[in-house]
Amino acid sequence: MIIDKKSLRATTVLGVRHKGKVVLAGDGQVTFGDTVLKTKARKVRKIYDDKVLAGFAGAAADAFSLFERFESKLEEFRGNLGRAAVELAKDWRTDRFLRRLDAQLVVMDKEKIFLISGTGDVIEPDDNVVAIGSGAPYALAAGRALIKHSNLDAVHLVKEAMEITSSICIYTNFNLTIEILEE
Repeated sequence: MIIDKKSLRATTVLGVRHKGKVVLAGDGQVTFGDTVLKTKARKVRKIYDDKVLAGFAGAAADAFSLFERFESKLEEFRGNLGRAAVELAKDWRTDRFLRRLDAQLVVMDKEKIFLISGTGDVIEPDDNVVAIGSGAPYALAAGRALIKHSNLDAVHLVKEAMEITSSICIYTNFNLTIEILEE
């Protein structure tokens, strides 16, 4: 599953559930127009007592606001990822302040993967692979191909897919943050 806006040209985040592991990776590049401002940004993290992985693409300040809101939704719904995702998307779509935020979120736990967008989308991919950001088409294609045509475990698969992506997408670099949940 992929949603990619032209304005989100600053990152790549790839999430995969494969062979007993849930893995989320994000590159470290931060750009402003055609300039690289930072190469080691952290765009993925563990939240909710390290039971949920979350990653963002888009404006950093907007993403941090969404992270906070999403974490509060997780607390409110006692870790129910699906309910928290839907409630955040509803707020995001209807709240005047949130509607202006330019970001996307990927959230994952041991059972579910969701892509959440500001248009009210909460999408659960069919194939346990999700990507957001400017390099999303490349990461998604590489991830799907590697699942189908290799014997790599989830961590190595994500690393390889992100390496392929960073060799194609000028807004994606090789400095990865990778978070893992064991199923």
